Amino acid sequence: MVETVVYQPADVVYEFLLDFPGYANYSKYLESVKEIKAAATEQARYGLRFAWWKLTYTTRSAVTKTVPNERIEWSIIDKFDASGQWVVDEHETLPEDAPDWAETATTVRFEVSWNPHSVDDSTIDLPRFVSVDWVIKKVKPIVDKEAERIVRRAVADLEGRTRQVNLTVETEHLDTS
Repeated sequence: MVETVVYQPADVVYEFLLDFPGYANYSKYLESVKEIKAAATEQARYGLRFAWWKLTYTTRSAVTKTVPNERIEWSIIDKFDASGQWVVDEHETLPEDAPDWAETATTVRFEVSWNPHSVDDSTIDLPRFVSVDWVIKKVKPIVDKEAERIVRRAVADLEGRTRQVNLTVETEHLDTS
């Protein structure tokens, strides 16, 4: 979980976060996000292409629930067990440490949960002599740092300027043994 304050109204933040294809602009390892046509009754679906080290992996995700100006929930819909949400909460008043230019403030929280046990040799095409356990051990800290990078870069675009962003980060890892 990564949380921070963005100095924009909740509706602006929410609409910004709905642009899933734009996420590739913020991640070092997410090469592309392409919208997949879904049935009229379904939420949006996306193909996400990740690349790290000698590995590339494409997965599909779906927006599973939206509450306008409050929450966007999503999940991975193939092979890999992962889900998350963006939570948006507008403040009644500005925080004491708000920049001089701020007129409104919104807390944004990015939550991700994933099960490393849902990854096996059939999920990812690994190079010879590389084990899934080794990949999971290496990827877990990258996921944490990447969540921070995404939030920092998104805040800069939302606010139209770069500033020191205070983040609250909480992680909990499952044992992979």
